[in-house]
Amino acid sequence: MHALHAVIAVKSLDRAKSRLADRLRPEYRARLVLAMLADTVSAAVAVPRITSVTVVTPDPVVADLARTLGAVVHPEPRRVIDATDPDGLNTALTDAADALRHRHGPAELLALQADLPALRPDELSDMLTTAPEGVRSVVVDHAGSGTAALVVRDTVAPLDPRFGPGSARRHIAAGAVDLHGDWPGLRLDVDTAEDLDRAVELGAGDATGAVLHDIGWPIRVHERVRRVC
Repeated sequence: MHALHAVIAVKSLDRAKSRLADRLRPEYRARLVLAMLADTVSAAVAVPRITSVTVVTPDPVVADLARTLGAVVHPEPRRVIDATDPDGLNTALTDAADALRHRHGPAELLALQADLPALRPDELSDMLTTAPEGVRSVVVDHAGSGTAALVVRDTVAPLDPRFGPGSARRHIAAGAVDLHGDWPGLRLDVDTAEDLDRAVELGAGDATGAVLHDIGWPIRVHERVRRVC
């Protein structure tokens, strides 16, 4: 079985979750981003099939957290103006994936969203088993238009990420297989307050649940939190 390395890109905390600005103050949004990343990384490192998890970020606080969770940190590459990648997410993921293969040799790749607070290791493991060898595959998010995960089960094919609005359509148009499976936590990336409520209903990870309880999110999260490990 080939090695498989996961990569996750995270923006600076001062740009965190602007769509939640009407519900949460900036410092709360930053704490939430860190908590959701913690739950995402914790789920990923608990999957034996995943050889390593790399977090690419320009933010030193994010980097410190990633290291404590057992992830490798890759510095965000110098920003290149690209109309197809305005926030640099795809450039960051590509740079980290290329660095992994340069360091470790041919390997399969997995790009994950950083905000999957209800992700369970068994979902991620099942998805990787379902993904066919030799091709690129995607897990479409709960909204039906975004990409929660991009998998390349080919040890030399490029990651070729196309994240951003409507990314699922772009990935599939480029030849990626649309994976079908019952993975609600994997599909639930959080952009809005409604997404966050759904994550709580599914069972948010320990870090996210603790932050939401601490900041007084208006759901009795402490009764619905579940452990990811």
